[in-house]
Amino acid sequence: MASISDMLIDAGLTRDRLEECRQLSARSGDSLDRSILQREYLDEVTLLQIYAKLLGFEFRKSLEGTKVPTRFVDNVPVHFARNYNLIALEGPKDGTIKVATCQPLTPNPMDDLAALLGQEVDAVIAPRLEITNLIARAYRHKADGVDEALDAVSEDADIGSMAAEIDEAEDVLDVSNKAPIIKLVNTILFQALKLRASDVHFQPYADRMQVRFRIDGILYDMDSIPRRVQDAIISRVKVMGKMDIAERRLPQDGRATIRLGDGEVDVRLSSIPTTDGERIVMRLLDKTAKLYRLHEIGLSEHNIELLEQYLTYNHGIILVTGPTGSGKTTTLYASMSEIDTTKKNVLTIEDPVEYALAGVSQVQVNTKKGLTFATGLRSFLRQDPDVMMVGEIRDLETAEVAIRAALTGHLVFSTVHTNDAPSTITRMIDQGVEPYLVASSVVLIIAQRLVRTVCPHCLVTRPCSDEWAAKLREVGLEPAEVDNQMTYGEGCDECFQSGYAGRTAIYEFMPVSEELRTKVMEGGNATEIKRTAVQHGLITLREDGRMKIRDSLTTPDEVLRVTQLDLD
Repeated sequence: MASISDMLIDAGLTRDRLEECRQLSARSGDSLDRSILQREYLDEVTLLQIYAKLLGFEFRKSLEGTKVPTRFVDNVPVHFARNYNLIALEGPKDGTIKVATCQPLTPNPMDDLAALLGQEVDAVIAPRLEITNLIARAYRHKADGVDEALDAVSEDADIGSMAAEIDEAEDVLDVSNKAPIIKLVNTILFQALKLRASDVHFQPYADRMQVRFRIDGILYDMDSIPRRVQDAIISRVKVMGKMDIAERRLPQDGRATIRLGDGEVDVRLSSIPTTDGERIVMRLLDKTAKLYRLHEIGLSEHNIELLEQYLTYNHGIILVTGPTGSGKTTTLYASMSEIDTTKKNVLTIEDPVEYALAGVSQVQVNTKKGLTFATGLRSFLRQDPDVMMVGEIRDLETAEVAIRAALTGHLVFSTVHTNDAPSTITRMIDQGVEPYLVASSVVLIIAQRLVRTVCPHCLVTRPCSDEWAAKLREVGLEPAEVDNQMTYGEGCDECFQSGYAGRTAIYEFMPVSEELRTKVMEGGNATEIKRTAVQHGLITLREDGRMKIRDSLTTPDEVLRVTQLDLD
């Protein structure tokens, strides 16, 4: 049988790089596979397949749909599973339990796991992200120790010692030997990341502090924190964000990076003084989150074809619009990931950089140093770019630079905050841009909203009740159009009894045609522009929502919730 060296070289690793990784491994004490991955000389799936073949282990590329045995969740602490990336895939069979690992050369944790379970374990090799996601799903409803951490917090917590303990990137899994208040905050953050929360709210009341998570766009009340530890928690969070813990009368902003094992999460913090004490909101941006492709974000086949056509343009502005939290950045990234970066020079300026895009030069806004969207974009023009992305057009200066770039042979992507596609044009004109410049530079506007999708765990299809029929008509559908059947979620533990799990987007694609350009030049308002666009085939947000209802992806309640301000 071939040696590990031969197999690695056959997979594309050069002898020089193999030797470099061996020396690195000997110096650091890491296993050879970790050294290769650190240097990014081979991708993880290729490397794990090699080790699976060499060691005679089963390899599973995906763990989607795997049910973790209850025995594993009950007997193995979540921190052990996370630290060592171990999760059971199947219950005891012939006296052994199948356990997924992404570190096959580190046997000690497997031995410890066998002792915890009182059972032999059989290794299955799987990618790290698949294991991490399965651990999060398996432990999502298991108590996270918030009560236990609370009991250990005293009223006279030493804030000074907390400030000294802050790391460059706090690992929320590491709660051993930490001060009780640090342990409590880390536990709350770990719980938030496990439940896919986008925001964590610490909201003070007269008698308590309420922790709330925003999951799939909806706020849920989680743990209640006693008033006695409110100041300690606020001070700890401020220390993490490098904010002034002594200043309690003025709003403050901060940033932090927290680690979840090997993954990093960017945190944006905001505090404001209220009558009951300071209120803090933390926005969580997971750097390891999946980068979506065009076919995964809810686009219809027609819209995918349309967008792919515009991605081949060599000049013009493509705008994505919608309120905060409507998935605009995800759509931009999905679009840009379709561009061949080996043939085109792609630059982005963002606030903040949310995902790493291969082959793309990404720049972070730094207003304190004078690096704004406008100045960054202006500098890009001297970098021989083909495609540029500016996080948001929020003022006249940025709009003018973007238009100049589009008119001089560059494809520019950006976002704007408006209700629908037609009002984006009037917003730019209101900012001070000349109508003829908007008409000649903007080629496509995409408006979007996020709707929650029906929970697959409690999904039912029932005959359409009078209540559902009324909601369908309100959204513009007749019950007969859905065969007098309604698909919805009844509510279960997996979806917090909401009936929804996950989200998809509804879209409004408005190519700027000659007719629309003429209407813009004539000074038409948003309603006139929309009417012209509809006459030429515009599918509105609500119409796209109706399609998602017909496909049983979402419900009339959701479409009504996010399109209540839109004209049909």
